[in-house]
Amino acid sequence: MIKCADMRIVFHEKYKLAYSHDPAATAGRIENIVEALKDYEFVTPEPAAEEDLLLVHSQPLISSVKSNELVFEIASLAAGGAIATSEIALNEPAFGLIRPPGHHAGRDFNGGFCFFNNMAIAVQTLIQAKKINKALIVDIDLHYGNGTHDILGGREDVIFLNMECRQPQEYLAQLEESLATSKNYDIIGVSAGFDTYEKDWGKSLRTEDYETIGNIIREAAKSCRGRRFALLEGGYYVADLGRNVRSFLEGLE
Repeated sequence: MIKCADMRIVFHEKYKLAYSHDPAATAGRIENIVEALKDYEFVTPEPAAEEDLLLVHSQPLISSVKSNELVFEIASLAAGGAIATSEIALNEPAFGLIRPPGHHAGRDFNGGFCFFNNMAIAVQTLIQAKKINKALIVDIDLHYGNGTHDILGGREDVIFLNMECRQPQEYLAQLEESLATSKNYDIIGVSAGFDTYEKDWGKSLRTEDYETIGNIIREAAKSCRGRRFALLEGGYYVADLGRNVRSFLEGLE
């Protein structure tokens, strides 16, 4: 694909496979986003190794996902995509157009269409390799990132900011205020869910609000040398999903 935008998109064709019957695996969902981002440069990731998964998940949890060969293959590719996205972000902004999502997967449990916690794996991989000392995770999905909190909550080397669904102006003001008070981190990772959209389950944010969210995060990232990345989480109103992701990335880049 021809690069016309200043951000790389991490994507694998296998993310299009129907690996389950849940809304995150809906036919056309990923395709809609790919079409909206077709002028970006796409990067193909490798699957996460089992030792990467073990950084944040228990062996029994990993074994339970392995019981479905296709789900394990795609979920491992999503985790690998998250790692690749965070690595790119050490030098330039990046977006992981990945699925399954991950923020409801904890150390010993999963659910909510999530199998492995992509964000936790990406952040812990960077910390383990001593590429960063501290990360700020901003979860803008409609639903609370309970899995991310289970794995990373309460740690001194991770700040976890989980946004709650509000009216647009209140939401944006709260995001800006929260980021202004968060200090001394080396990278921002965004769990980018789009189900707070006005036509989606949350019935709140407009397409243009996602660009504003991206702008706010980009400005905050100036305090960590511009290091920022985002990973796809929820978002189920397929008709406008690509448009909303594009709007967010135009702000983020």
